[in-house]
Amino acid sequence: MASLVLLTFSLLFATFSSPLVDAFNYSNDSTFAAPAPNPIDAFNYSDGNYTLGAPALNPIDACWRRDAKWSTNRQALARCAVGFGKAALGGSKGPIYVVTSPADDVGKPKPGTLRFGATQPNPLWITFARDMVIRLRTELEVKSHKTIDGRGVKVDIGNGPCISIKRASNVIIHGITVHDCRLSKGFDGDGIRVFQSRNVWIDHCHLSRCQDGLIDVVTSSTAVTISNNRLINHQKAMLLGHSDNHMADKNMKVTVAFNVFGPGLTERMPRVRRGYAHVANNMYNKWNLYAIGGSADPTIFSESNHFVAPDRKEHKEVTKRMDKSPAAKNWKWSTNKDVFINGAFFTPSGGPGVPPPYAAGERFPVAPGAQVPALTASAGPLRCAPGRAC
Repeated sequence: MASLVLLTFSLLFATFSSPLVDAFNYSNDSTFAAPAPNPIDAFNYSDGNYTLGAPALNPIDACWRRDAKWSTNRQALARCAVGFGKAALGGSKGPIYVVTSPADDVGKPKPGTLRFGATQPNPLWITFARDMVIRLRTELEVKSHKTIDGRGVKVDIGNGPCISIKRASNVIIHGITVHDCRLSKGFDGDGIRVFQSRNVWIDHCHLSRCQDGLIDVVTSSTAVTISNNRLINHQKAMLLGHSDNHMADKNMKVTVAFNVFGPGLTERMPRVRRGYAHVANNMYNKWNLYAIGGSADPTIFSESNHFVAPDRKEHKEVTKRMDKSPAAKNWKWSTNKDVFINGAFFTPSGGPGVPPPYAAGERFPVAPGAQVPALTASAGPLRCAPGRAC
């Protein structure tokens, strides 16, 4: 009987592992516009620095995008994370699972659908057979040891409940568009919510217009990297920490790097509660209230970001402390080599900054803030075709 079950399961994966198509047609949606050529610095692994003379790639992208065989070696992406989410292996230790249908049956998920793959107990690297618009009927709870890999196609999830990583570990979400997420039973209307989870990496996604946050990392989650994403047209962009009273979030550690914030964002890029956030090499295209905020004594290390302030004089400040008590002056918030444009300014506090407590494998070179526009030019889902460098 055990052999029969194993054989059935193996055949199931074989059924849904057909090769991806060789060519893709993209609309003129600016979300997927090809990045402009950029002659500025690129990461050079030989000396660990950014050097002149090559197209601009940040260290995450330099790890895999030049490989023309990326589509036949997809799981190699798992070695490319940096920062606190470096250990997120996703489904790299499992087989490829190909989504062949955009349908969503909550009660009995069917093989070939995203929900079926995302909720399996075993590791899976989830890809898509073609461009898909997926409307989820209830939130999609992604289980441990999963990668959702949208490279090579356009994957659109929105206009309903969206994605939750709940009590899971080793999850990678890469290269999808998430938008117009709605409330549902037990779900706040976030784009991507990380709840009581660890070893999570969210990379090269596009998020906009949700009822709650675009990306929320809450309730004792930690070891998370949020990178190369494009967040636009929303009020509350990114929350790190459940509430001021949730003491366990003091152990939260999140890396926010190489993202583009704006246009059209109001606040929380991110807002941090209690934990530690390394915010590095991000591009800020104005904001309506503030960019980086916090409460309940978080530690924030802002490094080599590129802040372009809004035109309104009363909103030039990058930072906002929700607590007006004298204690807030002792919170360890620091700015290191940030670039400030159009009158932007950062109000530090708490004395010398606290550099990120990375393990050796988590560290990455942070480029000068002036190079951030080049290094974030391809934030959001990429236009990749099999057989070509991405």
